[in-house]
Amino acid sequence: MEKIKMITPLVEMDGDEMTRILWQMIKDELLLPYIDLKTEYYDLGLEHRNETDDQVTIDSANATMKYGVAVKCATITPNAARMTEYDLKEMWKSPNGTIRAMLDGTVFRAPIVVKGIEPCVRNWKNPITIARHAYGDVYKNTELKIDGPGKAELVFTADDGTVTRATIQNFDRAGIVQGLHNIDDSIGSFARACFNYALDTKQDLWFATKDTISKKYDHNFKDIFQEIYDAEYKTKFEETGITYFYTLIDDAVARVMKAEGGFIWACKNYDGDVMSDMVSSAFGSLAMMTSVLVSPSGVYEYEAAHGTVQRHYYKHLKGEETSTNSVATIFAWTGALRKRGELDNTPELCAFADKLERATLKTIEDGKMTKDLALITSLENVTTLNSQDFIKAIRETMDAM
Repeated sequence: MEKIKMITPLVEMDGDEMTRILWQMIKDELLLPYIDLKTEYYDLGLEHRNETDDQVTIDSANATMKYGVAVKCATITPNAARMTEYDLKEMWKSPNGTIRAMLDGTVFRAPIVVKGIEPCVRNWKNPITIARHAYGDVYKNTELKIDGPGKAELVFTADDGTVTRATIQNFDRAGIVQGLHNIDDSIGSFARACFNYALDTKQDLWFATKDTISKKYDHNFKDIFQEIYDAEYKTKFEETGITYFYTLIDDAVARVMKAEGGFIWACKNYDGDVMSDMVSSAFGSLAMMTSVLVSPSGVYEYEAAHGTVQRHYYKHLKGEETSTNSVATIFAWTGALRKRGELDNTPELCAFADKLERATLKTIEDGKMTKDLALITSLENVTTLNSQDFIKAIRETMDAM
């Protein structure tokens, strides 16, 4: 069989631990036999990030802006324990945070719905898409450990030399302080991305922050969303028959539990991180969620929304069998390949991506799945497969199709 040709490379960002193992399995079994795969490869594994002083992450983001489409494996964001484990020079920041900041995009995450896996929330009938702002907040924060009494201040020095000060806290003992920031243009890009996505998919859009407590920071998000909606999108939304509304984040959480789904929930960066995990898990599994970063300039980066599956990796290193769900990582590849096909006008690449997704879901619906799904499926007499055999079963399904 002649392999499907690619015109422009994808930017390929390799990752860490068990997802790195799955990454290679997916390429070997599901991609390379069928596609003349062209990628510009960047190793974002923690060891290589450490060797390059994290320059490789910056290089991969620049390459993404050059080629327009990237696919990324899950990566470690180190903590103190990882510092020791990997003998790191410093506690490198989240690669996702760095890439998102450079692309200034919005992350759209939606559950992968498959027959036999019913949501934990009984009334959820349709997928809930989380739109996550991808710049700033805690992911580009500055933190200080306070060792004793003193005054912590927020200080802004304008270019003309004007200084504005605000007291954060008069410490009478040890503590901690954190500085966050965001940029109005980035918030505006986030708002427009959400409004456009809602119009494209004909879904209602919710947006939620905590402006009653954060009367400047969160209120600024609320105001920018409302100004852009009123000026640019209100009429379009009314003509399309969809709605936009703002509510407090705690109210949104309460509402979403009683909703039927089928809408977009826009969240600030950290809120989106947390809520996308909640939604994906409630729909079935953290490994059953698509995630794509879309920049204002039309650049796309596809990834799995979950982590590196550290516990399974340690079992793998001991030679023990694992049953790790690779669906989200497969869908990261299919999303990137489909978008590459759309941009390069290579419909056979798009058709391959569609076929691989159908084969993945059909494999599960035929009762062949990983342990996380076998524990929650409503299907009877299912076969629980290990990590590699699940991927091989998908290949068998695809070949049969």
